[in-house]
Amino acid sequence: MNEIGIKIREVRKIKGLSQEELADIAKVNLRTIQRIENNKNEPRGKTLHLICQALDLNAEDILDYGKQSDKNYLIYFHLSVLSFLIIPTGNIIIPFILWMTKKDKIIGLKNTGANLLNFQIIWTLITYSIIIFGGFLKIIHFEIGPGNFILSFYALIILCPINIILPIIFAIKIRRGKIKAFYPNIIKLIK
Repeated sequence: MNEIGIKIREVRKIKGLSQEELADIAKVNLRTIQRIENNKNEPRGKTLHLICQALDLNAEDILDYGKQSDKNYLIYFHLSVLSFLIIPTGNIIIPFILWMTKKDKIIGLKNTGANLLNFQIIWTLITYSIIIFGGFLKIIHFEIGPGNFILSFYALIILCPINIILPIIFAIKIRRGKIKAFYPNIIKLIK
């Protein structure tokens, strides 16, 4: 509870606002702002939303007070993608299980996990579609260029290393202290 008030006070001071100005902008009682910053009250619901909106903050950033920082878990989370080498769709299933069990307990995991899972779902759909399409063309004896399986093979030679190299690079970045959503987010299926 005590960190929320401290965080709000720090951000308010960084923005150069007085308690009165924050209260006016947020349309919240001045006494409420004072109680929150002195850790006598914890903002909830609409009050928290109004204060965060006035300070141009995300409510999740303020509410991280109960979460732990665990770089090792984030590293293992990124490396769990490599399970696709052993288990088909393991690049989705294992990270999803890891994400669901700890997303509310580790700082940065909620956004990073959603980013990683969205990328993995798209990557898996593209990869398996290419394999299935190449097999289907082979079954109906339809040839494209040098051969359907060769085209599928070339596609896999490009796509699989991407899904091996990226998690390793991102795990190294996390080890160096950069915690953010790294994967390109084309389509957001999971938020």
